[in-house]
Amino acid sequence: MVWKPRVTVASVIEQDNRFLMVEELHYGELTINQPAGHMEYGESLLDAVRRETLEETGWRFEPTALLGIFHMNRADPDRVYLRFTFTGTLLEHLPDYSIDPDITAVHWLTREQIRQQQPRVWRSELVGLSLDCYESGVRYPLESLQYFMAQS
Repeated sequence: MVWKPRVTVASVIEQDNRFLMVEELHYGELTINQPAGHMEYGESLLDAVRRETLEETGWRFEPTALLGIFHMNRADPDRVYLRFTFTGTLLEHLPDYSIDPDITAVHWLTREQIRQQQPRVWRSELVGLSLDCYESGVRYPLESLQYFMAQS
């Protein structure tokens, strides 16, 4: 068996003391999460987080720092994740953008509103861990990520 973790990206975005969050159905239950999703073949991590944030919220996003790399291991080997979480700047809102159909709502929530829902309606524990990194001031330079396309 060849085991491969799933690579995902997420964005933690604060504006006016509120965080951009998405509400989505996950295994039949409503959950909240940071804008997040799977990296696609041929994408850089930065392109993936830009795309996922736009697709889930209708906001163009420019990452400015890496908050953390989270390795979430579950008992099911098909549900092991490497999540790269970024923070950055919102560029513009596209009000007519058709967001991902799995997203039931986009919210601006205070940290207290997010914490009050823990962890029952969080998509995963990574919601809180990413918020912790953001609030503690963790910021890694984007230059620590290197992307290149191999010739062979």
